[in-house]
Amino acid sequence: MMPESPAPQAPESQATQDARRAMEVCNACRYCEGFCAVFPAMELHRDFAKADLSYLANLCHGCKGCYYACQYAPPHEFGINVAKSLAELRQESYGHYAWPQALSGAFERNGLITALAMSGGIAAVLLLTLLLQQSANMFGVLPMTPGAGFYLIIPKAVMTLTALAAFAFALLALAVGFRNFWKESGPAKVSFGDIHQALKDAASLRYLGGAGHGCNDKDGAFSNQRRYLHHLMAYGFLFCFAATSVGAVYDLLLGWPAPYPLASLPVLLGMIGGAGIIVGCAGLLWLKMAADRDPQAPSLLGADTGLLLLLLLIAITGLLLLGLRSTSALGVALCIHLGLVLSFFLTMPYSKFVHGLYRFGALIRYAANQRPHQ
Repeated sequence: MMPESPAPQAPESQATQDARRAMEVCNACRYCEGFCAVFPAMELHRDFAKADLSYLANLCHGCKGCYYACQYAPPHEFGINVAKSLAELRQESYGHYAWPQALSGAFERNGLITALAMSGGIAAVLLLTLLLQQSANMFGVLPMTPGAGFYLIIPKAVMTLTALAAFAFALLALAVGFRNFWKESGPAKVSFGDIHQALKDAASLRYLGGAGHGCNDKDGAFSNQRRYLHHLMAYGFLFCFAATSVGAVYDLLLGWPAPYPLASLPVLLGMIGGAGIIVGCAGLLWLKMAADRDPQAPSLLGADTGLLLLLLLIAITGLLLLGLRSTSALGVALCIHLGLVLSFFLTMPYSKFVHGLYRFGALIRYAANQRPHQ
């Protein structure tokens, strides 16, 4: 009986070929080995399988320092552009690891998908609320007493169950995608020390700064603007998540239902987080538009700006709700805000949000690989 022939492998993408060629040249040169984690990790390989390149691409923070330092960058005939090559492969890896695979195509037109999700989420919440709710509640001035307010527009059970369902789906999709990324990257002996080191590197954005002087967003000049703005956005998001978590504890465990006064912990955390997201996202959007185009991948601009714009709008409408709580505009403002939040949860596993998860996994693997093994 003749043995079965192995299944034909799909041809490698142009992004994979470009990244491999760049890494082979960089591995011979090694001028940039002190710039970030990518180059020490690269030096552990002689050959670069697709999984190795995906790991390196997700380890890259896109500081662009290597582009301006490279003697083989355009207009040199080698045309080495590590920042662009790894960015394109990183985006391709998101679709490769996505779950379910039927939705992986969302990464290819992420800007359009995000825009459709935002408009669809807002329209769905507005229409359903108008159809099912009394106009007096939707357009009236509502009492801001515990158990009233927002819940007179959208019932607490509906709001809670919808949010939990969307969040649970997002977590499941993210978890399966991360498992796919980790499994394909190969075995690694990971210790608690490696995880701790990765947490420190991620929390401080250690590698979002090239050789320690900052990123090269506009020409060869170093700047920490991007690092600080990214901190504001990321920690603002965590403050908002903390506000929601504290509110859930107040409501479900302590029996203190929303809405809460302005001086309460959930509201204060939310205001701090919202302000951080607004400043961080607006600054990153401006920096994205003003940055040098040469080391960037133009095809990824929609994905890069889509998530920033969505987070910015969520933060703005969230803070607006505080100012409109005692006005007749509360109902419309609440529907718009919740529509944006719903679209964020549903698109989260298929947007650039996943880069944080895969990058953290790459940092864990990097810490494990760099640790001396007995």
